[in-house]
Amino acid sequence: MAKVDKKFLKSLLETPSVTGTEAKVASLLRERLASVASEIETDVMGSVHAKLEGTAKAPSVMIAAHMDEVGLMVTYISPEGFLSVSSVGGVDAAILPGMRVDVHTESGTLRGVVGRKPIHLIEPDERKSVTPIHNLVIDLGMPAKKVKKLVRIGDTITYGVGFEKFGKGMAVSRGFDDKMGVYIAARVMEEVAKAGGAQGDYICVGTVQEEIGLRGAETSAYGVHPDVGIALDVTHATDYPGIDQSRYGKIVCGQGPVIARGPNINPVVFERLVAAAEAEGIKYQIEAEPGVTGTDAAKIQTSRGGKACGLVSVALRYMHTPTEVLALSDLEDTVALLTRFILDLDDDVSFVPGV
Repeated sequence: MAKVDKKFLKSLLETPSVTGTEAKVASLLRERLASVASEIETDVMGSVHAKLEGTAKAPSVMIAAHMDEVGLMVTYISPEGFLSVSSVGGVDAAILPGMRVDVHTESGTLRGVVGRKPIHLIEPDERKSVTPIHNLVIDLGMPAKKVKKLVRIGDTITYGVGFEKFGKGMAVSRGFDDKMGVYIAARVMEEVAKAGGAQGDYICVGTVQEEIGLRGAETSAYGVHPDVGIALDVTHATDYPGIDQSRYGKIVCGQGPVIARGPNINPVVFERLVAAAEAEGIKYQIEAEPGVTGTDAAKIQTSRGGKACGLVSVALRYMHTPTEVLALSDLEDTVALLTRFILDLDDDVSFVPGV
């Protein structure tokens, strides 16, 4: 990964974007693609649509990655200045006690800690259960008067960690889900442009509010109205202890992009993604999706009269935690796969199943 690309990825990951507050990440995406895209628009929801115009007549392709991350929201400030919170998206209450967090206010970011009674003061029976989020508090370490001056109900909170490389080719951060997808979608546009452009339009889309119901994908798929829509997201790696591979499949970090197959996926798109990977000599994995996926693909496929839909994922360990882990090589391989898929499209292809 080039130094400038690593800096872009790190900026995306460390810029707070709890669902509903994606504007700063949207700004990073617009800035990155300003000199590449033919045009960039941001819709009223906050999703970014960056288009690279095609050189001929071929199917248009939208690749959508969501810009939002899970987090917390301030719901109450106690007389003593402690914050009560609710989750935004799927936050596991079990991981929160003792964590350092960042509270994002109008005047800046405040460091807080998630407080809970120490084990010495917890009754034996209580130790066996997870403390629910509504019973946790966030301590800002300052007088109540100052807390109430700086913090407002509805302020958002992120895990207080960022991007770090570790081990051999691995990286850890909050927010890989799905800001690594935003990184890939932007890099694909740069690579397609470097190759002289595709025959059809390519639209890089950063969607909003995926974590609370795929809301940005629904409006973007309708507004962009592409011929092909590919959701780009993370999927659960199953390469560490405690995961039943016979139930969840074998998905391994560092073994290449994961191509979904199932009713949510257009069979022609699936086969062409596989062909693109094989043409590029890229390792790839196949994931069975027997129902509607929990990704932007669910909304893309049924937009307007229906879309030829695909889903490409990157294997991720420990999803929705402060320590999401992936292999950096999988990001670059996914860029190469999707670039080849787009460049290989021409006006002869039909995505109608069986035709």
